[in-house]
Amino acid sequence: MKKTIIIVFYWLASIFLTALLLTSLEYDLGQAILMSLSFLPAALSLSFFLPKVEKARVRKKRILDTVFIILGTMMMAFLFIYLWQWFFIEVLSQGDYSKWKLPAMLGNPIFVAAILAILAYGNYLLMKWLDRKYPSETSISFTSDYRKVSVKKVDILYVESRDSEVWIITRDGGQYRNKMGISQWENLLGQDFLRVHRSFLVNISDATPTSPEEVSVGGQSIPVSRKYKDSVKAALSVPEV
Repeated sequence: MKKTIIIVFYWLASIFLTALLLTSLEYDLGQAILMSLSFLPAALSLSFFLPKVEKARVRKKRILDTVFIILGTMMMAFLFIYLWQWFFIEVLSQGDYSKWKLPAMLGNPIFVAAILAILAYGNYLLMKWLDRKYPSETSISFTSDYRKVSVKKVDILYVESRDSEVWIITRDGGQYRNKMGISQWENLLGQDFLRVHRSFLVNISDATPTSPEEVSVGGQSIPVSRKYKDSVKAALSVPEV
């Protein structure tokens, strides 16, 4: 609950500070707040999708994914900017296009990209701090054997895909099976977990590399496939052979 309140406060404060910046572009405070909302969907999208790029295994794919995400969020931001400007003209100015000309800065891709980057990066730093500050508050709820299960994310050691099922292994020895795919679990658990094999997803804080082909998690040896060697090496101190 504390995390949710802090996150909501961050975005409210971000909207207000962005609005204060936009008042320098001949908007009054109310109009500036409305216009600052045009950055919110794009900034939230950037905050959600960009961290996923870190999980890409191939450098070329990371670059392409980053470019597509940035272009997509920029297009979204400009769409909302022009929609709000149209609202100001048609509703507030009764169709007087000469009165509410779009400020040049809001048509400047560098200016828009800078605001989006600041908002998204601030959220990224905040989320990392919150995960360290309130680790026990993050729980994952899912269905296992027809019953609802809630497990703290910090207590999950690793996730293993076994044929059509995925097993969630916890530090207290619990084993829970679930029908959700391991790629979905990778997105759900976020950056604190690392894909080391097409069948294994491990908690980074509990993973100890024993060789370039293997990591140990909770006393269990887990293989590292060739596809994921580079990302495992980047996230963990893998011993050389």
